[in-house]
Amino acid sequence: MFEMDHPWWEFVVRGAAVYLILLLMVRVSGRRTVGQFTPFDLLVVMLLSEAVSNSLTGGDQSLFGGFIVAAVLVGLNMTMSFLSSHSKKMSDILDGSAVLLGRDGELYDKVMKRCRISREEVDQALRCSDCDIKDMRCAFLEADGQITIQRK
Repeated sequence: MFEMDHPWWEFVVRGAAVYLILLLMVRVSGRRTVGQFTPFDLLVVMLLSEAVSNSLTGGDQSLFGGFIVAAVLVGLNMTMSFLSSHSKKMSDILDGSAVLLGRDGELYDKVMKRCRISREEVDQALRCSDCDIKDMRCAFLEADGQITIQRK
């Protein structure tokens, strides 16, 4: 229980590698937030955690190994948050930036397809903003996955 199967630094390397690779995969996969997950999105997140669990510890079952990996993940998350809040460039890389989905009542189909946003999702945002499509000045897909509407 207290005896580690691997040296401490291996947990640090494993934790950092898994964190950075998953961060890249999540950034590439899209802009949905937890509240916007479809059942399929949620299933992928759950399976990802199971898929990488052995990668984090290398089969080690010790308490200290788990604590080291947890500390590395929390530390990396704090570092990424710090970098994102202190650098516009890092914020754009890590968090993304808003994407224009449409202007003056016209939606950009190619942009919506690239962002994997359906017409129904935009229609829902229009309804939430109490705005008809003809009254829409701009529609944005925000970095956090929300769709915001500006009225004319």
